Amino acid sequence: MFFKSDNGSGAAPEVMAAVLRANDGYATSYGADEIMDRVRAQVRAVFEAPEAAVYLVATGTAANALSIALFAQPWTAVFCHTDAHIAVDECGAPEFYSGAKLALVPGAHGKMTPDTLAAALSKVGESGVHGVQRGMLSVTNVTEAGTVYTPAEVTALTALAKVHGLPCHLDGARFANALVATGATAAEMTWKAGIDVVSFGGTKNGCMGVEAVVIFDPVKAWEFELRRKRGGHLFSKHRFLSAQMEAYLQDDLWLRLAAHANQMGTRLIEGMKTVEGASLLHPAQANILFPEWTAGTHARAEARGAKYYQWHAPQGREAARLVASWSTTEADVDGLIAALKP
Repeated sequence: MFFKSDNGSGAAPEVMAAVLRANDGYATSYGADEIMDRVRAQVRAVFEAPEAAVYLVATGTAANALSIALFAQPWTAVFCHTDAHIAVDECGAPEFYSGAKLALVPGAHGKMTPDTLAAALSKVGESGVHGVQRGMLSVTNVTEAGTVYTPAEVTALTALAKVHGLPCHLDGARFANALVATGATAAEMTWKAGIDVVSFGGTKNGCMGVEAVVIFDPVKAWEFELRRKRGGHLFSKHRFLSAQMEAYLQDDLWLRLAAHANQMGTRLIEGMKTVEGASLLHPAQANILFPEWTAGTHARAEARGAKYYQWHAPQGREAARLVASWSTTEADVDGLIAALKP
C-alpha cells in the first residue's frame, strides 16, 4: 500500500525490456544514437510539431531548469504558482541555471487564474532599472495540488503573458495524466495553447529516469544543446535515455499507464467516501489527492502498512497526500481504504 509518490513505482516492463535491448552492442554517444532519431520523430508526431527540437535529460528538475534558463534572462522574473514544483521542490535550480527571480502567483487549489496572474504581472517591471523585468510564465500540469488545467485555462494564462511578450513554459512532469484527465491532445495542451517549451515527463509514469524537453521554435535548439552540456546533463551513453522514451511512446504506452494511474486515483476518491469523517482539501482530478480525516487515523493506517506523506491539516484533523501510479493495483487501493477505517 505505497502511496507516497509515483516516483516510488518501478519501471514498466516495456521500458525495462527496451533498456536491455539497447544494451546490446555499440551505439554512437551523446544523443547521436539511432534510437534518438526515432524518438525525435515520435515526439514530433505526438505534439503535431514537425519542426520541434527534442532533447532528453534524466530528471524533471534538469528539464525545468534548463528550459527556464533558455528563455529567462538574469534580470527577469519567472511567474509561477506559489506551490509550483520549481518554487518549492527544486532547491533553487531554476534560479541557479537562469539567474532569474521566481515571482510567486497565488491561486486556490494549486492553479493560477487570469486575475491572480494579471495582478502579479502588474507589480513587476514598473520600477525601471531598479527592479526585475517581466521574463516568462511557467505553468504546472498536473498541478502540485492534484488539479488539472484545461487547454482553455492554459490559453487564458498564456494570452496574458503574450501581451507582455513573455515566453511560456509548461512543467509536464505528469503531463500524460493531465491529457488523460482532460481528453486533450498534446498539441492542444501546449503550442496550440501558447506554450513555447514543455518539460515532458516520463519518470513519474513508468520510466526509469527520462524527461524530454520539447522546444516548439527550433531557433533555440543550439543554445539548449550548449546549456545542457555546460550544465552537466548531456549523457554519454544517451541510448539508455532514448530507449526509455521510445518504449514509453510506442503504441501509446505513456497514455495507457497514465490512464491506469488516474483510474486508481478515481478509485481512491470513491473509497474515501466510505471513510467516516473524510473529505478532500482539493478537487482530485488525476492521480493525486489530498484527503483529510479524523485525528488518530494516521497511526491506525500506518500500523496496518499504509505508506503515504502526512500533510498540513486544519486544527484537530489529519491530512495526507496520496499518489497513485501506473503500478498501483485495486487491491492496494482497497487495502488502504480498509486501513483507514476503525
